[in-house]
Amino acid sequence: MKKIGITGGIGSGKSTICKIFETLGIPVYYADQRARKLMNTNPTVKKGVKDLLGLDSYHKNGQLNRKYIGLKIFSDKTYMAKINQIVHPVVRTDSDRWAEQFDTAVTPYVVKEAALLVENGSYRTLDSLIVVTCPEELRIKRVMARDKISREEVIKKMKTQLPEEDKIMVADYLINNDGIQALIPQVWKIHHKLTNIK
Repeated sequence: MKKIGITGGIGSGKSTICKIFETLGIPVYYADQRARKLMNTNPTVKKGVKDLLGLDSYHKNGQLNRKYIGLKIFSDKTYMAKINQIVHPVVRTDSDRWAEQFDTAVTPYVVKEAALLVENGSYRTLDSLIVVTCPEELRIKRVMARDKISREEVIKKMKTQLPEEDKIMVADYLINNDGIQALIPQVWKIHHKLTNIK
């Protein structure tokens, strides 16, 4: 099964692009959403997180204490790297199992959407990488509106990711989500190339 990665900085519009691929019948694995679920359900991940950040990492009901963990990892990049070392291998295995369920005769490729495909090096395990680009100021405004957080908080989150230019350097395809260029034709063009439609 051909695996295509979609990544981009926070607020770039990765999910919007993935929704377009889904309308074309392409299955999408949302790695960040799946990681959150696995952090709540996978015993190995839960133990690793508790060992690293303490018992306050989970509420009494066993659910992830996202606020506590967010404060920890965004205040110290070493925690972010260590959390990623715990979670990413489990997500990679999970996404591989997910992709195996699709019949290549029916599904020409699958998409894996994740914010940190380049940062964690997992883009190298994929057949192609699509990077969604977007002007920084527009990304900041989008995230402020979506997450109801301050400009400073958005910038802090952006600093935990590689600059867009670094992601572009390893991209096979680019999608410009600047609010001016139409997205559907850009996705359609890539879809044609990936399915070898003439």
